[in-house]
Amino acid sequence: MKKVTKAIFPVAGMGTRFLPATKSIPKEILCLVDRPLIQYAIDEARAAGITEFIFVTSRGKSALEDYFDGSPYLENMLREKGKTDLLTALQETDMESGAIAYVRQREALGLGHAVWCARRLLGDEPFAVLLPDDVICGATPCLQQMVEAHAEVGGNMVAVMEVPEERTSAYGVVDANGHDGTVVPVKGMVEKPAPGTAPSNLAVIGRYILTPAVMSALDAKQTGAGGEIQLTDAIAKQVDTADGVTGFKFEGQRFDCGSKAGFLQATVAFGLERADLRDEFGGFLKDLATRI
Repeated sequence: MKKVTKAIFPVAGMGTRFLPATKSIPKEILCLVDRPLIQYAIDEARAAGITEFIFVTSRGKSALEDYFDGSPYLENMLREKGKTDLLTALQETDMESGAIAYVRQREALGLGHAVWCARRLLGDEPFAVLLPDDVICGATPCLQQMVEAHAEVGGNMVAVMEVPEERTSAYGVVDANGHDGTVVPVKGMVEKPAPGTAPSNLAVIGRYILTPAVMSALDAKQTGAGGEIQLTDAIAKQVDTADGVTGFKFEGQRFDCGSKAGFLQATVAFGLERADLRDEFGGFLKDLATRI
């Protein structure tokens, strides 16, 4: 079984829910504490053994390219002033030449289409997809958990989590026989089912390990929910194939940083995890709670 060494990061979205900030700043550069969303996704991929990173971008995303480039002037200034901690943090954002490839999605035709845009860079091997909007906090990074499980079962794997039944219409949902165990065989998938029609309460979140056959399914460019080319639909077509599809119930807490409320929740959670911020920030929150 081939190792998973390539990952696609669909980052072409306009981030309209965060306007006016995203008028000039890509949503993926918005910071949780002092690191942008895209850094959390890249660090998670690195921990999982990913060595080749593919960004699917659009017009106005050049700040993403600049962020992962070197900054010799700033590094020299920090070195001269003896600010070694800041220098180390800065150097962790550097990516070696050629590690990141960029492809353009010229039209906003859906997540499936965004993933399809990277097809020529993948070859005949499994690949990961990470959505930076989904930030997952856990002792072991989510994608690392998935890669370890995928080495045992192969095929297509999607990260899943239980959600309230009234929220299933906002997600892709898997049809699975029971929810026992970490790896769940999937017998069907549906994108954003109408209220009351979801096959389960196991929702797909933004971590995937997929086979090249998914790209072949996306070649058809069939539209689904919302009139878009849905990645969920292409994965669903693999259920009855030899590769099959499994759901992976990861350990950790997921924050939906594509929404303002989720972004604020993540900011609080990650801020309280920081030893250098916990006392002052926690004290502020306690004081604020008494006044609400």
